[in-house]
Amino acid sequence: MEFIDDIKSKARKYLKTIVLPETNDIRVIEAASKVLNEGFAKIILLGDKDKIHSQSRGFDISKAEIINPQNSQLCEKYVDMLVELRAHKGMTKEKALDLLLNDPLYFGAALVKDNQADGMVAGSISPTANVLRAAIQIVGTKKNAKVVSTFMLMVLKDTHLGFQHENGGIFGFADCALIQDPSEEELAQIAISSAETFTQLTGGIPQVALLSHSTYGSAKHAKIDKVCKALNIAKELNPNLLIDGELQLDAAIVPSVGKAKAPDSKIAGNANVLVFPDIDSGNIGYKLVQRLAKADAYGPMTQGLAQPINDLSRGCSADDIVGTIAISALQATE
Repeated sequence: MEFIDDIKSKARKYLKTIVLPETNDIRVIEAASKVLNEGFAKIILLGDKDKIHSQSRGFDISKAEIINPQNSQLCEKYVDMLVELRAHKGMTKEKALDLLLNDPLYFGAALVKDNQADGMVAGSISPTANVLRAAIQIVGTKKNAKVVSTFMLMVLKDTHLGFQHENGGIFGFADCALIQDPSEEELAQIAISSAETFTQLTGGIPQVALLSHSTYGSAKHAKIDKVCKALNIAKELNPNLLIDGELQLDAAIVPSVGKAKAPDSKIAGNANVLVFPDIDSGNIGYKLVQRLAKADAYGPMTQGLAQPINDLSRGCSADDIVGTIAISALQATE
């Protein structure tokens, strides 16, 4: 069974509802059709019903619920919700109404906040910043989360490295898409959130490596100091977390190298969650593995939000959207 099929199978037991706001994109309509056909989630589409059906190109979306923000009875309720949430930032009823009627990301996030939907998937048209702005302003962060970050799940075929699944080795990569240059506190929060996400999606025990170009002081630099400080903060916040650093990539994931470079480490050589020191290394790293190792890459998934709202790459395929919907549906079971 492919890893994403395993996710779908788990999600099918709960049948959560995911809202898709970007219905002007045919990839979204195709993805909705596939999800409804496979039956692992319910779907809400936002927009004019006649327009959506006229543009559906034969994809069967008859089982989807369609809500038009322009005439929805929920709009007045959500205006009040948005004003209450953002009054300290100068939100007025007029501004709230404009956002809800003209930006489907806000209406979709309001549906999630109101528990009319269990999660939202967007970003095939909208920039990441827009998706996350709506998510943070309406859904907000988890109770103990101070940082919103992103997580990539990488599935590599035919490898003995990482968390072992029947299709290969699985790794979590973070943060590859959001926080440009995390502080030590942010890096610690990213590590803790990534461990939680990894367990949620794989059922495995996370072994977290804070990556660097140095292993245990083999080099000296302020960036290495940041990683070491992040390790101490993460251990203080979550004493039970299996985490170590600073570790070079080979020392983190290759048992023989880990034993040679960090013989006293409980993580070295066995890491399955890799936390990169900045967005440059994270983004380059996941794309190298995706393209050169032909790994399946799922994400970026947003972590740290109170409810699942996940972003898409604007270059995504319909199948990528389907996979993200499956992951979002599973996240919503927590």
